[in-house]
Amino acid sequence: MILVVCGPPGAGKTTITNRVRDRLARQGVRVESHHSDEFSSRTYERLYERVSEGPENAVHLVDGTFYRREWQTQFRTLEDVRFVHVTASLGTCLERNRSRPDSIDEQGVHVVYREFDDPDADVVIDTDDCTVTEAVDRVVAALAAWGWLDAAAE
Repeated sequence: MILVVCGPPGAGKTTITNRVRDRLARQGVRVESHHSDEFSSRTYERLYERVSEGPENAVHLVDGTFYRREWQTQFRTLEDVRFVHVTASLGTCLERNRSRPDSIDEQGVHVVYREFDDPDADVVIDTDDCTVTEAVDRVVAALAAWGWLDAAAE
């Protein structure tokens, strides 16, 4: 069970992913969390390897931009994969990026935002229009609807 949380820098992916992870862990669900920032090279290849080799009876939360179609397509080759597309306006993404201690170059935010190839997402969350709590509620509700929570808690 693999949930890819993707979107441009500053959209809220990591905040939502971390809160979903924490909520699921409190509910006794086995969760494995993977973040693209853990790798400095071959990021999506290494994420793919880590997730494909991970335990099957866990919800794998994968946090990364996935702005190129090829990275999305690669992950779709794995079994039981769903995508959550987290988005926000460019202005919001830039503002949030500026306030982060590990901010990236603003040009990078512009490039990813401009070149982002929207995935065929199972859930779309616009963080300009909903709170973090509402976003987490939507993701957890989707996981439950897909039957993932029972399978990962066994």
